[in-house]
Amino acid sequence: MKKIMVSVAPVAATDILINPRAIARDVIECYKNGASMVHLHVRDLNGKLTPDLSLLEETVDYIREGCDIVVEISTGGVSNLTIEERVQPCYAPYVEATSLNVGSVNLGEAVYQNPIADVRYCVQQIIENNKIPEIEVFELGMINTVRELAEQFDFVKPILFALVFGHGGEMPATVPALKHMIDALYENFPNKGDVLWGYTQAHRQDFEMVKVALDMGASSVRIGFEDSDYLAPGVRVDNNATLIAEVSDIIRSKGMEPMTPDEVRKMLRIPPLRR
Repeated sequence: MKKIMVSVAPVAATDILINPRAIARDVIECYKNGASMVHLHVRDLNGKLTPDLSLLEETVDYIREGCDIVVEISTGGVSNLTIEERVQPCYAPYVEATSLNVGSVNLGEAVYQNPIADVRYCVQQIIENNKIPEIEVFELGMINTVRELAEQFDFVKPILFALVFGHGGEMPATVPALKHMIDALYENFPNKGDVLWGYTQAHRQDFEMVKVALDMGASSVRIGFEDSDYLAPGVRVDNNATLIAEVSDIIRSKGMEPMTPDEVRKMLRIPPLRR
């Protein structure tokens, strides 16, 4: 039976009050409903991106009181932080995986800047500190960039890609766009065992493209308020666990099962969690 990694991204970029206990409670409920990874950004009390990890560490401590979910921390996000500030999660012992962004892209009215020199620096810090990257790609050319980076750096395989759709200014959340991304992935990495891919959709209002992605071979899906709080068209929810329960039901309806955190660690070659 195929297993799927369900990643929850629980904090919306528009949140202006970060409450570590509340986030942790939500994440623990997501874990109970099938989430095996949590994706967080380093934020201050007012939701602004920051290199100060103290609030993040508090949040992770509360999460660890209730579950062993895999902890992934972003090295990105639209901000004025330097790359040296953005990579601070690489040095935290409680961080198991990090996002890796490999190119610049328009996201709505914002320009998400990732110059290639910054990208190389980020890759180096991730690898030297034994973190596992989840590589977020927003455009076809970014997959080519990853292939070039893989010729320069010793990535742990399989390399995990998050194919991202739905932001204004980047790939739309459509079947043809997803197919183009998958085709480009395997064109650049013809040994399919070297890569895994997952599906992320910004501004999602239903689960139709999530279902398509699962049917087309996704190994992971990311759900949560960072991307959308919609359960169905016109129906929004006030907790992430409801969304995770829905996607877990969809996964099971297709004869698959959500992964456990330890299964994710084994798949991505993350060291076992110290308990």
